[in-house]
Amino acid sequence: MEKNRLRIIISGGGTGGHIFPAISIANAIREQNPDAEILFVGAEGRMEMDKVPQAGYNIVGLPIAGFSRSLTPKNLIVIIKLIKSLLKANRIVKNFKPHVVVGVGGYASGPIVKAAQRKGIPTLLQEQNSYAGVTNKLLAKKAKTICVAYEGMEKYFPAQKIILTGNPVRQDIENLSVTRNQGLEHFGIGADKKVLLVLGGSLGARTINQSLMASLHFIKTRPDIVVIWQTGKLYYQTVKEALDSNPVENIRLYDFIARMDLAYVSANTIISRAGAGTISELCLVAKPCILVPSPNVAEDHQTRNAQALVSRDAAIMIPDSQAKEQLVKAAFELLDNPAEQKKLSENIARLALRNSAKTIALEVLKLAGIEKTKN
Repeated sequence: MEKNRLRIIISGGGTGGHIFPAISIANAIREQNPDAEILFVGAEGRMEMDKVPQAGYNIVGLPIAGFSRSLTPKNLIVIIKLIKSLLKANRIVKNFKPHVVVGVGGYASGPIVKAAQRKGIPTLLQEQNSYAGVTNKLLAKKAKTICVAYEGMEKYFPAQKIILTGNPVRQDIENLSVTRNQGLEHFGIGADKKVLLVLGGSLGARTINQSLMASLHFIKTRPDIVVIWQTGKLYYQTVKEALDSNPVENIRLYDFIARMDLAYVSANTIISRAGAGTISELCLVAKPCILVPSPNVAEDHQTRNAQALVSRDAAIMIPDSQAKEQLVKAAFELLDNPAEQKKLSENIARLALRNSAKTIALEVLKLAGIEKTKN
């Protein structure tokens, strides 16, 4: 390890919503400082342990786990894992000697950011949601800079530390270079069709999948609409078996969509959960959307994310508990209403924040005492 080489630790993970922004920040740091040595720290057994090496970065796992919200003996094991993680985090910081540590949220970021703060190493937090997570709130007091994606975050963090940057998204989404015709051709859809894109995240969304399953007969009655349906890997086989026994010609089924740029440009309307990263992408692609917030996330932050858009007439929200009865019907009504689509599209576009990864990267370099090297 070269003594004068810029060294950065980026910590967090657990879901794609944390991992992909973290990778985008790392890529942006490398664009500004190609020789930077970047180490990721995540949670053992979580998806970052696969996704980060695939992106070309080294990662170390901590034996950390999240606390259960109910009283359970399992929380004793969690405490033991936390202690082990804090000890390991101290060793990582001592050996790697980072100039700056970046925390992107999630319990995996806690020990490493805390270890850095104890040693006087500058830390930057990235809060993706409109409702701050517990880990970031605990770490905020000693953080140097806090990058946020929503206005009004002063109620959670010291105002003088906050920078409104937006959430980093995948580069191919931020700079769409494909046409709708290319997208339609990729998915085998005619140019005269209306397209509904259904997303549930990398693992899938049970309620969204169940809502479509309950409406297969209704989808069949609208051959003018084609549904691009990403089930997530947990639900793909179940849905596939159902469609094998009851084929629906106007459904394109996927467990995971690798070319999300082509999916976004093809869509007239989008159904999605309300994770922070997804919402940032929806703002950038400026598509009318119906959000179904997951009720199974900490502090119900997806509902708060969705409400931030709904309050600006930038999206429609359907509660998870009402989705089976209302979701597909509402989506088809929106597809049949060009004026409402136009309004939602224009309003969500106003909320887009571009170049988020680069903005955060420059803040990291500033904390490291390094001026940017590239425009």
